[in-house]
Amino acid sequence: MLNKCFFERRRSSPFAIALLMLFLALHVRAEHWVSSWSASPQPLWDGNFTLDTRLPFHFWNQTVRQVARISLGGDLARIEISNRYGNEPLLIGAASFALYAGEGQLAAGTAKTLTFAGEPSVTVPVGASVLSDPLKTSLADLSEVAVDIYLPQPTAPATFHWDGLQNAYIASGNQTGAVTLQTPDIMTPRVFLSGILVDSPTTKGVVVAYGDSITDGNASTSNANHRWPDYLAAQLADKDIAVVNAGISGARLLLNVMGENALARFQQDVLGQPGVSSVIVLMGINDIGWPGSEHAPQLPQVQARDLINAYQQLIAQAHVHGVRIIGATLTPFKGALDETPVHHYYTEDKEKVRQTVNNWIRNSGAFDEVVDFDKLTRDPKQPSRMRKEYDSGDHLHPNDAGYKAMAEMVSLKGLI
Repeated sequence: MLNKCFFERRRSSPFAIALLMLFLALHVRAEHWVSSWSASPQPLWDGNFTLDTRLPFHFWNQTVRQVARISLGGDLARIEISNRYGNEPLLIGAASFALYAGEGQLAAGTAKTLTFAGEPSVTVPVGASVLSDPLKTSLADLSEVAVDIYLPQPTAPATFHWDGLQNAYIASGNQTGAVTLQTPDIMTPRVFLSGILVDSPTTKGVVVAYGDSITDGNASTSNANHRWPDYLAAQLADKDIAVVNAGISGARLLLNVMGENALARFQQDVLGQPGVSSVIVLMGINDIGWPGSEHAPQLPQVQARDLINAYQQLIAQAHVHGVRIIGATLTPFKGALDETPVHHYYTEDKEKVRQTVNNWIRNSGAFDEVVDFDKLTRDPKQPSRMRKEYDSGDHLHPNDAGYKAMAEMVSLKGLI
């Protein structure tokens, strides 16, 4: 340590002043922001599609409370609000951040006002996102938090996340930070909230789970954090590795409907995640299953080569950014959705495409690592079907036990 006499003798010396500034700079820790939670934005689809958006027409003079379980904790946090698909500027009249106590309530005494460039409100330009100012807090790993946003003007939910699997609460007026909302309504999609960042200097990396409804956790228990990326986050938290979910139900490698195609959103939803070190790709079953089904009755059958070309582009983009990319085999789907209005999702020809794609994922060596979810989840006696103990009942999506087993299959060695 530099002694006091040194500076007393050289108080007026420019060299001494410069040396002191360098000394102080070396002892002030730089912030190290990493993504600790995400929900990939989606645009609204029109009424001709088979699935309802589950959203109100608009919000107006209302507070929306949204709940999220972060991956890694920290002493500083900030949130991201997205207007990626909005047609007009998005006005956030007020916002707050708190620990979540369950049943729509905040933990008493934990709510704090969020600011944006020092102001309590912010206008998000069309197509843009904004970050809140750093907020001093004390978040443990795997904390459940609640973010309140107040929408004072008529606001269409143009940027949302359909399959939230988590209750969100809508209440009249500005009730941001209230422990208990007065007369709230409940919805399950998320709106505008797209990310939570923490300052975590010890983080060894951020793993992004990139996929469709199986990554988004469809058919898992609501309000329970039982998606496979949730289980993986719990496994890796004590190893200082964050896991964030960039899955979108209905997502496809090649075409848009329930969100943009994989190549179109890869830059923002994966490579743009602060601290990203690796990505696990589990996507392609909707490209195979949708054509000829009620979701896309006129769409021609996709070819395996088209999907493989898309994987190769994702691999190339990940590698030029120094990100490891892990390929996950596509899970079995015989009988998928047969007991729903979505018929003809599975055919024997589609199964051949899945098998060809899976063989390439396993054997091409193109991915840095492979996670064989197909081998894990398939019925040994009927390999085109999901194992009964892992099947949610729709023969496409795993249940909680299946998602837990998928997370346990992911090797730490393959991620870092």
